[in-house]
Amino acid sequence: MIELFGIGIQTIYLYTLIISGSLIILYLFFGDVVEGLSEGTNFLNPVLILAFLTFLSSIGYLLEALTALNSFLILVIAAIFSIILDTLLNVFVLIPLSKSEESLVYTEDSLKGRLGNVIIPIPENGFGEVLIESISGRISKPAASFENKNIEEGKQVLVIDVKNGVIYVVPHKQY
Repeated sequence: MIELFGIGIQTIYLYTLIISGSLIILYLFFGDVVEGLSEGTNFLNPVLILAFLTFLSSIGYLLEALTALNSFLILVIAAIFSIILDTLLNVFVLIPLSKSEESLVYTEDSLKGRLGNVIIPIPENGFGEVLIESISGRISKPAASFENKNIEEGKQVLVIDVKNGVIYVVPHKQY
């Protein structure tokens, strides 16, 4: 068995497993603080690094405890399996999660044709505010009348166009 600084390799694997597992739990609670550090580089994602260390140490610890293989061979096997598991975690969990978060975001073009309620009256040739409700939440946008007419507070409106962050609306007539 290999020793590093007088500590057995199995003990090192166990300590690494405990520390990386604890860091993953802390990252779950305080991950937003670290997000800025990994913004520009996808390969230095803290989740992937911590997951790699957790996989490596757990596989290494189990192989050291359960087999009589050479410690260098165990390290190589653990590293290969950790890279594979880390890649699978990234491709099948982290990338889809990051894409699903983006799908909750609306685009200005997606507001066209939606109904909203006037929360600040829209004067003739002026601006007010409209609240648009959807499944994913509420959107409050500055609004102007498409026909340059007054629209009172509480009226339901239909979004006709969006220009420079301002929605242009007309009163909605319910039949």
